[in-house]
Amino acid sequence: MVPRELVLGNGNVLVNFDRFFILRELYFPYAGMDNHVGEGGCRMGVWVDGRFAWLDDPGWERSVGYRSGTMVGEVRARHADLGIDLEIHAAVHYREDLYLQRTRLRNLREGSREVRLFWYHHLDLAGQHLGDTAFFEPETRSLCHHKGWLYFLISGRLGEHGISCYTIGKRASGRVRHDPLDGALEGCAVDHGVVESAVGFAGTVAPYGEAVHCYWLAAGRSWREVAALHGSAVARGAQALLEETAAYWEHWLGRRRHFTDLPPEVVALYRTSLLAVRTHCDNRGGILAATDHDIMLTNRDNYNYVWPRDGALVAHALDLAGYPELSRRYYAFCARVLDPGGFFWPKYRADGAVGSSWHPRVDRAGRPQLPIQEDETGCVLWALGRHVGLYRNLEWLAEIYPRLVLPAADFLQRYRDPATGLPRESYDLWEERRGVSVFTAAAVYGGLVGAATCAALLGDGSRAAAWRRGAAEVRTALVRHLYHPQLGRFLRRIHPENAAPAGDFTLDASFWGLAGFGVLSPDDPRLARTMLAVAEGLRVRTGVGGIARYTGDYYFRQTDDLALVPGNPWFVTTLWLADWYAAGASHPGQLRAARELLLWAAVRRQPGGLLPEQLHPFTGETLSVSPLTWSHGTLVLAVERYAAKYRELHGREGEQAEGGEL
Repeated sequence: MVPRELVLGNGNVLVNFDRFFILRELYFPYAGMDNHVGEGGCRMGVWVDGRFAWLDDPGWERSVGYRSGTMVGEVRARHADLGIDLEIHAAVHYREDLYLQRTRLRNLREGSREVRLFWYHHLDLAGQHLGDTAFFEPETRSLCHHKGWLYFLISGRLGEHGISCYTIGKRASGRVRHDPLDGALEGCAVDHGVVESAVGFAGTVAPYGEAVHCYWLAAGRSWREVAALHGSAVARGAQALLEETAAYWEHWLGRRRHFTDLPPEVVALYRTSLLAVRTHCDNRGGILAATDHDIMLTNRDNYNYVWPRDGALVAHALDLAGYPELSRRYYAFCARVLDPGGFFWPKYRADGAVGSSWHPRVDRAGRPQLPIQEDETGCVLWALGRHVGLYRNLEWLAEIYPRLVLPAADFLQRYRDPATGLPRESYDLWEERRGVSVFTAAAVYGGLVGAATCAALLGDGSRAAAWRRGAAEVRTALVRHLYHPQLGRFLRRIHPENAAPAGDFTLDASFWGLAGFGVLSPDDPRLARTMLAVAEGLRVRTGVGGIARYTGDYYFRQTDDLALVPGNPWFVTTLWLADWYAAGASHPGQLRAARELLLWAAVRRQPGGLLPEQLHPFTGETLSVSPLTWSHGTLVLAVERYAAKYRELHGREGEQAEGGEL
């Protein structure tokens, strides 16, 4: 798997590039649903002096990342043997469904030289191999890939000149991929089925001079739409559209935030995290977990879904950071997809359809069971309650209340074991085990409290009181049944519906939920002992460091030496510990542990600034998907918690500390 180093999007179009600047994913019209790029990816190449090199050629020295404070990619590439230097800026326009790229090509040699730039397109529209058409359109001098209502128009300029050559062909032959190697293209104008294409741009560069190449890809639902976008790119110029997009994202990030004594690396990661989260927010409200398709190399499915839990925790981070317009879209999405029974299914597509699942609807004895993760319903109501507490947008709440809060809170209230007061069994947040877990019970508590907050703001006093009573009952039952006095900490889960209930003694970083959802104060001795056990028992004792999910985590396991590596280090779990340290700090010195973990995340980020799901415990290399939206959302949450606690402990002087403002 090759990590994604660059994700660019506007909520309709989302594109991902790897460290070689190969375009690996292209999504439209929903961010994260239907990858239109085939397995080989789309790539750029350079021909000069009779020699050709794709940008993933080993002769290139390259860096792939972001222009500071923007959702504009910045790529530097130098090929000493070719004597060529490239400076690339790339973006998806913040409003128009246009991918834009500007390449400044520098000639590093004395003589004037003819150069040709090529783009190869390996597209499988709608994620399917068959039924595509690609054609060259002479009036606009553009190339178009088309299937059904999907249209992708490709064009550009090198200096004052547009496409100089093109070709289209069947992918099985491999002809199109190899056609640019001699600096020319065959010129086939149309083909259909499983097709690929290439376009070329030709020009001359003066000695030690430079040339500017602009390339764009327009996405639309008809030829008329993409032709209009192409006209805009021609009339206004790709450079102007790129600068407009950069300015938009600079202003989007420009909300004043004080970061106290946090080091610049952490502040920079916070900014990148907000942008990474935004790219995974579909404009219809869904917050995608990840869009890195390489996970299909090891998994039976991808992460291109909206998990209500993950999305709720990310939406809460957006609320804390001052972006309620995005979180409101998410809560509206949740209201649309909520099952009539008042619960959420495990995950959803960006268009709101129920996603795939491996949870059975019958238990091993053949008895019916509800195949859900109940914490997801609780998380959404908890985050919504926090949202309306912060922003008091009552008219909007009144609209969503009967569609989301009432049915979901009533479900949480009734889906409990009358003998214990705990939630009934469901699958845990890691989607691996059925039972009653601490995290799920804590999320149900938080969800009922959040629902009561909503009800009280709307004057629904009877329901507010009933849901508060339910929350109190869940809290009492959680402490009674899931805290182990002899062990001195909480159990991960129990099975109260079994004839002989058994406790799960495994250390799990998700104990954070006890503080995160407000069940216990961060400094409660029972919680403190539990979290300190997590800090010690789940610490990865290699040079990589970080905190594992739980003891014996099997997912992408790299060693059976659990004393050294209880599991791979995850960013979410490591940052949960940072959040707990900050929340429970009673004097400035106690913030140091949280600061160190925030700095750990900044140091361990990918070269381009993105955060994956987990790391290899010995090499620090990315494992699983990258970026993971939940990782970035948790970073934002932990930074906001740290900054708030610092100001609380230092007073107003904390606002003037060395970390400055964003």
